[in-house]
This record gives sequence, structure tokens and C-alpha cells, in this order.
Amino acid sequence: MANKQMSAAEAVAQIQDGMTVGIGGWGPRRKPMALVRELLRSPAKDLTVVAYGGADVGMLCAAGKVKKLVFAFVSLDFIPLEPYFRQARQAGALEVMEIDEGMMLLGLRAAAMRVPFIPTRIGLGTDVLTRNPGIALVDSPYDERQWVAMPALALDVALLHVDRADARGVCQIKGPDVYMDEFFARAAKQAFVSCDELVDSSFFESGDEARHVYWERAHTTGVVHVPGGAHPTSCAPLYGFDVKHFKEYAASAKESGGWQQYAERYVHCTEAEYLARVGGLEAVRKLPLPVF
Repeated sequence: MANKQMSAAEAVAQIQDGMTVGIGGWGPRRKPMALVRELLRSPAKDLTVVAYGGADVGMLCAAGKVKKLVFAFVSLDFIPLEPYFRQARQAGALEVMEIDEGMMLLGLRAAAMRVPFIPTRIGLGTDVLTRNPGIALVDSPYDERQWVAMPALALDVALLHVDRADARGVCQIKGPDVYMDEFFARAAKQAFVSCDELVDSSFFESGDEARHVYWERAHTTGVVHVPGGAHPTSCAPLYGFDVKHFKEYAASAKESGGWQQYAERYVHCTEAEYLARVGGLEAVRKLPLPVF
């Protein structure tokens, strides 16, 4: 079997200027933040980013990496609007395709199924269509109604984070919500997945473990073992999101040169140094899970 294990730098080196990059997770939950930090260190620019966004989107906007953003929201939950995304959006620094959460799911599904669009009633009668004139309506061949033709959101690369994986690319998510990660993986030409735990392939011989695998290993291009790699976002049930760190991050957006200071401390360093600066892996693993 192929060994797909690689470093974060090797994975991110596949991302070139102008590519469309999908980022899995949801707001402050199970984002591939170690891979995002590596992308921030890379020279890649003019990216189209597709995400149910959180700090991943905000950081990439702050660093000037994003040319266009396809999104349904960009939030840290308890901080409703991601602060660096807010700055970029208000400054008109981004091309945007702002759509409904369900429309974005259908766009990813269409790309995963290799079809150009999926018809839906989502968006009818709303300003989603007014603000996105490129989204067309189609006539139904079965009745006299028109439907929204949500276009496929094809990705060059997907970046994802999971609880555990093996070197073959079998990936497991044991949290309460898979979000849309399986569709990000299938919609992309290449999918690079960071994992908190790297396990032997025999781990998945148990049906109880295998049932938490949501996409075929053929869709996983590379596996990056990074314990704590979702921090400061959560990776339930292993750890929750870091409220204290997010408050520090959000506060930096209000300061002159705040992003540069934040990046100098938490981005322009090795991942081991990053973990040490946020209190160490043991502290990350003790972060309480959010209660909703």
C-alpha cells in the first residue's frame, strides 16, 4: 500500500498562486490550522478560498493571500464576525461569492459528483441571486418551474483535519459532526489531511472504528501527523476551542500592527514552537469541549 505520510511543508508546496483551496471544518471547529499556518508561511498568493470560515479565512485575509472568497459565513461563534475577515470585507479587498450554507453544500456535492450544477429551491426570492448574478436559473424538464442551478465548487486542493489517520490515507472523524469534510475531499483534485493521531492500519479493522471513516482513502493525497493541529479550533472529542487564545487573536485586530505582532509570535515559528507558546499539547488536550 502507498505511504502517503508527508510534512506540512511538503503538502503546502503543492499549492500554487491562483489555485482554489477548500478548507474543511466549521467556524472554530476542526480547522486544519497547522496546515493554514504553513500556508501563511508559504509564498502562495491570489488564492480563491472556499470555506465555512473561521480564523483560517481571517488569517489568510490578514496576510493578503486571498483574492476571492466563496463562503456562507466567517465566524468564531462567541465572536460572531471574524475580525480580520471583517477588515478585509469592509475594505473591499476581496472578490466574494456569498451564498447560503445549503447552497455551498450543494456546490461541493456537485463538484464531488463531477456534474456542473445541482438544481435547488434554496436562494429563490432572495438577494443571494441579486448579489451573485453568475448563479443561473434553469427550467425544469418536468414542470413549468425554474430552479436555482448551484454551480459546482471544484477545488484544486482541500485542506482538512481529522482525529486520526493511517499512512494509507484512511481518515477518521469521531466528533459529533463531520461538517462537510467528506465533500471537500471528494470535490478536490488533491486533499491533504492533518491528523492528531497517526495509527496503524490494523486500527480500522474494527467495525466500530471503521464506521467513523467518511471518505475513501483514494481521495486522500497526503497525511500530515500534527498533534494539536486544529488548535486554536476544536477537535472534538479530543479538545475544545481555545477561547483565551481567540480573545487574544481578536484583540490584535484592534491594534496598530496587530496582525504582524500576532503572526510573529504564532505563525513565523515552527509548529513545536507554536505549541509551546500556547501552553503545550497537554494544555491543548485539556481545553473543554463547547456545550450548545
